[in-house]
Amino acid sequence: MKHVSVLLNEAIDGLNIKPGAIIVDGTLGGGGHTIEMIKRWGKNIKVVGIDLDTDAIERVAPLVDSLPSDVIFRNDSFANIGKVLEELNIPHVDGILLDLGLSSFQLEESGRGFTFKNDEPLQMTMKKNPTDEDLTAYEIVNTWDEKTLADVIYNLGEERHGRKIAKAIVEARSKKEIKTTFDLVTIIEKSVGGYYKRLKIHPATRTFQALRIVTNSELTSIEKVIDKGFNKLKEGGRFSIITFHSLEDRIVKHAFVNLHKKGYAKIINKKPILPSEEEIRSNPRSRSAKLRLLEKLDHRSDLGTKIV
Repeated sequence: MKHVSVLLNEAIDGLNIKPGAIIVDGTLGGGGHTIEMIKRWGKNIKVVGIDLDTDAIERVAPLVDSLPSDVIFRNDSFANIGKVLEELNIPHVDGILLDLGLSSFQLEESGRGFTFKNDEPLQMTMKKNPTDEDLTAYEIVNTWDEKTLADVIYNLGEERHGRKIAKAIVEARSKKEIKTTFDLVTIIEKSVGGYYKRLKIHPATRTFQALRIVTNSELTSIEKVIDKGFNKLKEGGRFSIITFHSLEDRIVKHAFVNLHKKGYAKIINKKPILPSEEEIRSNPRSRSAKLRLLEKLDHRSDLGTKIV
């Protein structure tokens, strides 16, 4: 399988990379953005590739090794960007790129329950091997109370039928554990399938989105990476962030606007950059992508975004 990076050239061009730059690819994924940067600049730049999924690093490392490059891999969450760079003795960087979508590999090959198209264990963690302390989708659907489930599905999945789905989940689990993606899909389809028959979206799409977001604390992680990452950017350094749904985009937009209003940064594109019709035709998964760019103006490293 080949993973196709969304808004590949736009995201990289937006970083305004110069020779000697240090760039963080905080969502290594299929390696598309990192490999493209290496092809353009080779050893003239340093790339720090971060991913919480060890599969991503194991998949991309051999591809990078075959090219003239200066790449450091770190198995961690992009939310910990500050700690990662401190451990590498890198005080500041010239750019930070984040592609917040799931890679094709995670969706179709991880076996962790990210997709409702395959029958897999309900895990949904970015970590390949979660510990007992890590939250999983299995724990959420089998132990969380009905109101909390409903709120999560409604708010994070933007699913109008959140309460109906939560009620169906609680009723189903009282009879037997919900262990796999197909177990959950069956429950959702029985509760709201009729409504979705006239739409172009699978009934489980929004519920699966909600479970994945809460399992991996995705929205909080975005806030953290903008806060910590901005402090690590050099003056003139840039953020390049690709989002795939409205909750992510709202956080990025508000954080960037906040930094701009404080005079710490300038917004490069007032409206998000969207995929071309040609890209959407060749890669339908790109249709919901939005790219936002920000440049740091103030050189001080202790500003903090204080996102509200």
